[in-house]
Amino acid sequence: MLRHAIAPVRFFSQVSNEILRHPRLSSDAVRILTWQLSLPADADESLSRTAERAGIKKAAFSRAKAQLKEEGYVHEWRQQGLRGLWATVQLVSSVPLTAEQAVAARDGHPTAARPAAGRPKGRVAGRHPEKTSVGKTSNPPPLPAPVPAAEAVEAETGAETQTRTEVPQAPDAAQELVDSITALDPRLNVPRGMLPQLAALASQWLDMGHTADDVRAAVRRSLPGTDRIIHRPGGLLRYVLREPRPARTPATPVRPAVSASPPRLSLMRECAGVHTQPFLFLPVGDEECCGSCQDKASQQDQYGAATARGVAAVRAGLSGRSARR
Repeated sequence: MLRHAIAPVRFFSQVSNEILRHPRLSSDAVRILTWQLSLPADADESLSRTAERAGIKKAAFSRAKAQLKEEGYVHEWRQQGLRGLWATVQLVSSVPLTAEQAVAARDGHPTAARPAAGRPKGRVAGRHPEKTSVGKTSNPPPLPAPVPAAEAVEAETGAETQTRTEVPQAPDAAQELVDSITALDPRLNVPRGMLPQLAALASQWLDMGHTADDVRAAVRRSLPGTDRIIHRPGGLLRYVLREPRPARTPATPVRPAVSASPPRLSLMRECAGVHTQPFLFLPVGDEECCGSCQDKASQQDQYGAATARGVAAVRAGLSGRSARR
């Protein structure tokens, strides 16, 4: 096969043959990846915008994006920014990266796959201040309480044993409960500094007899709808857990009172009537038959009396006719 290729002098991008000849990447995936790698370093263009500019439809874009994520060329994270708004952060690389390498590249640390040129620089934002401000601040730290000299001397000499007030430490069960609560909803992204405070509040619920399921159910009932944004998840959990509700004690089953009377079976009597099997009944007096047998006997007596009256009437009528003749 003959080829005629002229190397461009300007406005070109260097792409490795591993990307162009990748056996598991479709043409749409290679086009999106090469397009992203050709953009300037300060360009903020999402993958969906690139697919739209390249004329790739939504279904083909979904398949291409899934291939790039599976091969390690694209990584995504969901992060909550200012005012509680959620955003998707995308990372596109020219070489496959693992999840750890992608996080390091996102945070500005060099990766093992392709180290960045130059020396590493410090973070522009997010560091601790080198000097503490002396003027007015919005939230100044509390000043330590002065210790009386007499108490300090007694503590040093050991003349008197005093109970020191320590910050209550939450048990491991409360800490595990707080971790499970924050996992109920992705919107509950609580700062690490508030976890000990929430664990102390959760331990109060456990001390009052609540179970972990009770606490999680109370938090779940207090969450807003899924279409709403939780701007301060730590404040919401602190509000829910600060007033423990009284635990519900299970109702004690009422046991029936033991009667001093003899058992009912001992008072029953076998019916003297005709039954297929022996039949027991509870007599009221000295009767020998059950109620059904007594009803049958009374019906038979009534029927016999009616029959006797009918026979007597018939005989009287016949005797009257014979006398008239």
